Amino acid sequence: MRKALFTPVITLITLTSLALTAGCGTSAATKAGPVRFADPGPGTASHASAPEKGKRSLVRFPTHPISFAEESRVGGAGENTPIGVTTLRGPKSGFTGKVWVWAPPEYYDKRNANKGFPVMEALPGSYGYPVNYWIGSDLKLEENLAQWSKNGTSLPFILVMPVLNPNDKQYYDGSDIPGQPKIGTWLSKDVPDLVRQNFRTLDTRNAWAIMGSSSGGFAALKNVLQNPGTFKVAIPNGPDIVPDSPLWNGHAREEAANNPEVLARRLMARGGPEVCLAFQDGSKENTVLPKVRRFIAQYGHGPIKTRLQIVPDGTHSAATYVQGLGEGTMKWVSARMQGPTA
Repeated sequence: MRKALFTPVITLITLTSLALTAGCGTSAATKAGPVRFADPGPGTASHASAPEKGKRSLVRFPTHPISFAEESRVGGAGENTPIGVTTLRGPKSGFTGKVWVWAPPEYYDKRNANKGFPVMEALPGSYGYPVNYWIGSDLKLEENLAQWSKNGTSLPFILVMPVLNPNDKQYYDGSDIPGQPKIGTWLSKDVPDLVRQNFRTLDTRNAWAIMGSSSGGFAALKNVLQNPGTFKVAIPNGPDIVPDSPLWNGHAREEAANNPEVLARRLMARGGPEVCLAFQDGSKENTVLPKVRRFIAQYGHGPIKTRLQIVPDGTHSAATYVQGLGEGTMKWVSARMQGPTA
């Protein structure tokens, strides 16, 4: 099902891959590197102000900053901020894959030098390999996030964009399937750890969100329900609701442990913690939308808070979901999360 639904996005990934050779919308000559988001100066541990006596600071300063290669620059409202890329060898998962990162303009403001920022992990659809299409200048996710934070309809998010699968041959459901690369651990442990090591973040689940489309929307939904101690918010865009990778064959118990319906029932049974699920669908998603509505009706109560953004005339596409983000999703999500804090 996923392959058929996301044929246009596979084309988009191909086009994005070609665009990267030209600097993703900017000339290769404008690239400069390497990029270190933790320095120079503001944001490093040596520049941290001590918290008031008796108070524990939520700010986590970078611990092991690395140099990222500069992939491209985000212009317009993004004030020419860089998107960096690195190949992460996950110490907890053992998986190696590419990760792209971006910080909002507010992150570089000297007035915010001692503030930690909220984080959004953004997952692509289809196979999401070898690139993550959220870095593309055609979708303008970074430009829009910068503009929305500027006009007060979104928090200023650090954006981290990993590949979703280890190849373009199989879906791994963003999970640790027995005998396969531990993609679940990579997405929920190694990728967040990379952000903490390189950016000023906040030591609270209230500052962590995960978004994804289609197969990535499934991974986002599953990860919040499975790891509520790490993520408070998910933005599942046109998501699959249950696992459907053929790699689960012979592993029914493990498959159930990665099924959002099972995970939702378990979370409700133990009474929390609270998670917020901001579903997005296009009005023309006739196959996906009824499944999302059923999930919300069955599980959208108690500790599971839900919202459904339906984009008029929208299709199963990343462009539809960016539109939805600006039409109310980011405002709802931001109201439930921790903003930049000293």
